[in-house]
Formats: sequence, C-alpha cells, structure tokens
Amino acid sequence: MARLFGTDGVRGLANDLLTPALAVQLGEAAARVLTRQTPAVKRSRTGRPHAIVGRDTRASGEFLDHAISAGLASSGVDVTRVGVLPTPAVAHLTATRDIDLGVMISASHNPFQDNGIKFFARGGYKLDDAVEDEIEALLGRVEDLPTGAGVGRVVKGETVADQNYINHLVDSVATDLTGLRIVVDASNGAASSVGPAALRAAGAEVIVINASPDGLNINADCGSTHPARLQSYARSVGADMGVAYDGDADRCLAVDAAGDLVDGDQIMGLLAVGMKEDGTLGSDTLVVTVMSNLGLILAMREHGIRTVQTGVGDRYVLEKMLAGGFTLGGEQSGHVIDTLHATTGDGVLTSLRVAARLKRTGRTLTELAGIVTRLPQTLINVTGVDKGAAGTNAAVQRAVADAEDGLGETGRVLLRPSGTEPLVRVMVEAATQTEADRVAGELAGVVEDNLGL
Repeated sequence: MARLFGTDGVRGLANDLLTPALAVQLGEAAARVLTRQTPAVKRSRTGRPHAIVGRDTRASGEFLDHAISAGLASSGVDVTRVGVLPTPAVAHLTATRDIDLGVMISASHNPFQDNGIKFFARGGYKLDDAVEDEIEALLGRVEDLPTGAGVGRVVKGETVADQNYINHLVDSVATDLTGLRIVVDASNGAASSVGPAALRAAGAEVIVINASPDGLNINADCGSTHPARLQSYARSVGADMGVAYDGDADRCLAVDAAGDLVDGDQIMGLLAVGMKEDGTLGSDTLVVTVMSNLGLILAMREHGIRTVQTGVGDRYVLEKMLAGGFTLGGEQSGHVIDTLHATTGDGVLTSLRVAARLKRTGRTLTELAGIVTRLPQTLINVTGVDKGAAGTNAAVQRAVADAEDGLGETGRVLLRPSGTEPLVRVMVEAATQTEADRVAGELAGVVEDNLGL
C-alpha cells in the first residue's frame, strides 16, 4: 500500500481520498503521537495539550476543519480553530503561543477540489518522515479515548491569531515601506486578508487583486502559478513591484515595474546578497533544491556565497538549514525560508523582505533581481504515467544520460516524480531556449512512451 503522507502532509481529492472520517482518524493519531512527550508544566491551564487548526479558503476545508478538530478533541486535546490563515501563520502561532501541535488544512497551489492536512510539532516545525510514519501506523487503531471531563474543548480564535501574525511580520522586517506601491495577487486564498494588511501596516500603498474567495476559486487562473494578470496589472498601475501568493501563502513570486516575472531563484539571490552585506547570512551560504536554475548558482559564486543543494521540498531545505546553521534557503517555486524569523516558507514575509530591500537600497526590483541571469529552462509535466518507475526504467535512464552528454557543461537535466501529484517532471536547462525545448520535448516523449499507464 502506498504511503499516505507525501512530501507535504496528506493530500488528495477532498471527500474521496481525504474524507471527514480520515481527518478524524488523523486527528486522533496525531494527538497520540505529538502530545505524548508534552511536559505537564507546558500544558494548557486545563491540564490538557493544546492544538490550533487553520485552513485555506477551499469549501472542503470547512468540514475537514470540524472533522480533524473532533478527532483531536476526542483524544483529550483542547483545540483553537483559527480559521482562514496562511500555513506559515499556523507554524508561527504553534512556535510562539505554547501550542503542542498545529494543523493546516490546505492543498497549497493545487486546484480547489483537492485538499490536504499537514502537521506542525511543538516549536512550529513540520514533521520528519519517521514521525509521519508513526501517525500513519496508528490510523484507526487509537483506543482508550478519554471520557467525561477528559475530552478536549473546541473554541474559535480567529481575530487574535490574525493580528498576532501581522504584528510578527511587520516587526520582522522593521522597515518603513512608505512610498512603495505594491500590487498583491492573493490567489483567492489564505492570505487574502492578512497579506495586504501586513504590507499596509508596514507603510506600503497596496492594490489587491484576486482576494475574493468563494470556496471554489482558490488558485483559479491567479496567484503564483498563474501570474499573467499580476504582470499586466502591476505595469498598468505604475507599481514598484507586484507579489503573487499561492493558496496557502507559503510561497511568493514577484514582478517588477515592467511586469517581468521575478521567480524564487531571483528572490533568493537578491535576499542572499543583502543578508551577506548585513552579516545575517549564516556561513555565507544559501540552501537551494536541485530545481534551482544554474544561473543562481553562478550568480551566488560571483558574490562570494556558497550554495548547498537538497532534494525537492521545502522541509528538506529546512532540514539542511537547521543542520548547518544556515539562515536562508528555498525553492525556485517561491518557497523562501528565513530561519531568523520563521520555521517554514512564508510568502507574505518574503514579499515584505523584498519590498524592504527595495526601500533600503533605493534600487528597483529589476536592478536587484538582475544579479541572477537565468539559463533557458523548460519544464514539462508528463501525466498519465507510472511515476514510481521513473528512476528505474532502463529506456528512460538511457535517454537522460544521452541528453546530459549532449548538453555537456552548458546545461543539465533533471527528471523526477512529483511528490504531491500523479506526474513526472522533466526539466532541462541549456544554452538556448530552443535547445532546452527540444531536449525536454524528446525526454517527455520517452517518459510517456515507456511509463504510460
């Protein structure tokens, strides 16, 4: 049987794979695993462990919120339902409000019909694989549930949580953004309210688009996965920059005044250089994944910054950062982790930090992002294939080796199964876009021919 937990929690079609019954069982199992070592002095005034549950704006999040809260409470955990908040807000509250575990209900950038459940342990960090395996092994097997006064209580605490998170963001950046005009594409998601509010609280003039969630329009032709409208809008209103979040706002992409896209690699590059200048870049090192463009690696080398690579997934980036004492890392997709101020990727924090860099330097985003010259890159998602065989099929592996030989030192190939979706990603970087397109197309054809279901 396939592992239930993927690279970022449990994710799937809501009310199909991810049912209320499963959510209750996940709550019961997570309560058993994540509160067993909670010191008595750290428990809430009731003597019970304490959890918070947040969600993005998907319609299915409404019933999943109640279901997992029920599972937690039935296991003797007091639950505060904080409502619609970004994933990093739940992580921040878990880390700073004496919380035993946090739960975020979201499928991130996926379409609205999907949903997911991810957990944060005490301290605000995502779970490692071994802990997730413990939770999965207990599904449907939790016994000896409390009764009477031993059951947990469920309350709502939305407004207080919102303001706490906004204050944290503004304090983290500590820069007056007065004079900057910023367009925010909130993706009709979890940051529809708190994202613009945080930027305004820091002094920026904020124009907001795609911040009218109806439960069905999250990520729909908007946000970090569909930035075209933001690009056009930022240019038309004379903005200094625009930012686009995804559904749960743990990632952020940007656009400059001309409407040109500034991706996660460029954001990490400009922030890394700034942090090196002010002495806050741990060991002068940036942690990136294998998906980051070779142009970022070369740019960092020119600025005396070392890069360390990990597998794809922001939690693997964080693991490397914590192990090495590094303070900045992330992914090309816009997950940027700043361990000085957060325990996970935070799209709103990232947007504030980029804006602060503009204000402090007096330079444009075009100039700051220009330190990274991206090599032409093509990414093709091949669907309808057996992604588990991508690393073992002989024909596919032979095609990858031949492509790498042909590109030589002027490019690279990366082929990997998605950790959250049923597809294989084929990425090629080359000296020209034409060559990248050609090689990627050929490899995608080989994958489809040999791994098709």
